[in-house]
Amino acid sequence: MIDDASELFRIPVVDIDGEEMSLERWRGKLLLIVNVASACGFTPQYEGLEALNRKYRERGLVVLGFPCNQFGRQEPACERDIKQFGQEKYGVSFPLFSKIEVNGRRAHPLFQLLKRAAPGLLGTEAIKWNFTKFLVDGQGNVLSRYGSRTSPRSLEPEIERLLAELPTPPSPR
Repeated sequence: MIDDASELFRIPVVDIDGEEMSLERWRGKLLLIVNVASACGFTPQYEGLEALNRKYRERGLVVLGFPCNQFGRQEPACERDIKQFGQEKYGVSFPLFSKIEVNGRRAHPLFQLLKRAAPGLLGTEAIKWNFTKFLVDGQGNVLSRYGSRTSPRSLEPEIERLLAELPTPPSPR
């Protein structure tokens, strides 16, 4: 765990359209944060991520996709093309962000925090490939880390359990 879970919500990010923001707008939601790529063997996971997004967004799940070109140069496109690809090929409606690095000295602060809070196999922090997934609770606690081979669909039991623990929002009148 990180010392101050709310730190996650203060890290600046840039969305796919170039707007700087923080993750604060999603405080209180269950977040599934993923490093994505358009030309990867795991790219069809976009379909599963979108299915989770559509199935659970009303209950409080937010999928957040961060394109990364560090693994085999599998995300060479510009942000406009990444967004268009996701929408046209997979119907992506969840938030996408500008390209980032997830490893090395230029790793984005969000992924530095995620990796520190949820190390991978044998305690290594480095992300091994595209489509590594992190589940984060509504207070900013990093709960779980999943490798590229873990399908989005296989996360459903844990997502169901975690969403059941979220406070129910008041019903509109």
